[in-house]
Amino acid sequence: MSRSLLPEAVERYVTQEIAHETDVQRRLRAETAGMPHGGMQIGADQGALLALLAKLVGARRAIEIGTFTGYSALAVASALPADGKLICCDVSEEWTSIARRYWQEAGVAGRIELRLASATDTLAALLKQGGAETFDFAFIDADKPNYDAYYEACLKLLRRGGAIALDNTLWSGKVADPDVHDEDTDALRAINAKIRDDGRVDACLLTVGDGVMLVRKR
Repeated sequence: MSRSLLPEAVERYVTQEIAHETDVQRRLRAETAGMPHGGMQIGADQGALLALLAKLVGARRAIEIGTFTGYSALAVASALPADGKLICCDVSEEWTSIARRYWQEAGVAGRIELRLASATDTLAALLKQGGAETFDFAFIDADKPNYDAYYEACLKLLRRGGAIALDNTLWSGKVADPDVHDEDTDALRAINAKIRDDGRVDACLLTVGDGVMLVRKR
């Protein structure tokens, strides 16, 4: 979800003048922006960041939790080698049907495996099938109360030196307001603190979009 805390002029400069987008990405963002839940879409700057992260870790196998209309998956899959694989976890046939159209048009559909099921079930199945420490990159952008469970599962699936990016970790600044307590805010505040103190990883909270917690598995 894109909820930039930047001044409008700065956000416009970053997303429109600096962040690289293909024509397919631009059209997907435009179509999604007109939908009732269009605010759930990440920004162009976040898409560029995810693609760069995937390339920096040399990702061949990646996981995405929360696909929506497919913009982030498009960015990551485009950064994978031709024989790379991105497993996308979502529960909406309606939203991901839009994603499939654009993935096909961009020529990356063959790199993406969409699993329409509970993400916790999909992650558990991957672990059961011997997927531990075989993935290079993960992006978490789904229901906030389950972030801790997604994080733990992704850590098990990730190889050493692999990376996880968790979206919405600033939550419009609510995590920094001690007077705000609701299920989503408290869950995000808790996962931020957990990752900060987690000796299994190196981490940095980036002020990109609505906050991206970037984690490297030691």
